[in-house]
Amino acid sequence: MTARAPRWLKRVFGYCYAALFVACPVSAHADQFGIQFGPGIADHDVKKLDLGVVWDPGLQWWHFAGFHFTVVGEFHAAYWHVTETAATQPSIWEFGVTPVFRIIKDAGWLRPFLEAGVGVRMLTHVELTPDRSLSSAFQFADMVGVGAQFGDHQNYQAGLRFQHISNADLKTPNPGLNFISAYVQYNF
Repeated sequence: MTARAPRWLKRVFGYCYAALFVACPVSAHADQFGIQFGPGIADHDVKKLDLGVVWDPGLQWWHFAGFHFTVVGEFHAAYWHVTETAATQPSIWEFGVTPVFRIIKDAGWLRPFLEAGVGVRMLTHVELTPDRSLSSAFQFADMVGVGAQFGDHQNYQAGLRFQHISNADLKTPNPGLNFISAYVQYNF
């Protein structure tokens, strides 16, 4: 990290390093970690590539009709490319964390699920075009999706998500962005 980087960006990277430091000893006790990759598109000509690290602690509750509830933790770094002609900042980075709640099938080679979550994000830039600004680097990211976990050892996962990013009117204007994204995941 260069000395000219904004202080908040240094803090975000510091928190990420701290989270990795804390998570490494926990990994021996965790059921599963995964790496997630996915492209997405949003209104106003924004394209996104997302890389996620997923932790599944193996929690299960409320079993019903062959399904159960669970929660996983997702840590994300994403690159936005704004292709709108008037883009003032065509490259934006997004960093964040989201707890994701799922209703997933209990057993089988293919386990479909529904998911939803609300997380937080930090953006490196807030202005997309001269007349469109997200107003603050701090954003909330709520999402809903569908997907399936599959394979003999449940090592693979794929899904489709709708995600809304906005600052919940903490600062105005607050136009937000709506992303549609697909993802694939490999679980260790």
